[in-house]
Amino acid sequence: MLNERKIRLMTQLAIYEKKEGREDMKLARYYKGDYTRFQAWKTGVAVTIAYLLLVAVAVIYKLEYLIENAFNIDYEALGKKILGLYIIVLATYVIIAMVCYSLKYAASRKKLARYFRMLRKLNHIYLVEDGIVQEDEDK
Repeated sequence: MLNERKIRLMTQLAIYEKKEGREDMKLARYYKGDYTRFQAWKTGVAVTIAYLLLVAVAVIYKLEYLIENAFNIDYEALGKKILGLYIIVLATYVIIAMVCYSLKYAASRKKLARYFRMLRKLNHIYLVEDGIVQEDEDK
């Protein structure tokens, strides 16, 4: 009975460590707030770069129009529209990233808690085998 439980636990632990355990161990090094802020910061940088690239593509696409109407364009209004849209896009993506990474962190902590419970059970089995503690009747 003990050997079957030990083998089952060791198999489950090995599968977890091989698949998702590595990522969960990396996340465990951070506090939740630090992790979510760092990921939101990375998302903000990526959104900024993508937005700048999209604006550059739009400028290149409309370059002929911009050259022909260089003196008739209201650059202040255009700049405000571009900046306003950037702020909306950035805020949206950062909020979504914070929520998603917060949920990811919480799920990771639950999986790690289950992993450590299984490790404690395995340790208890080894202690029973060595005769250090008595086996519980209800397990």
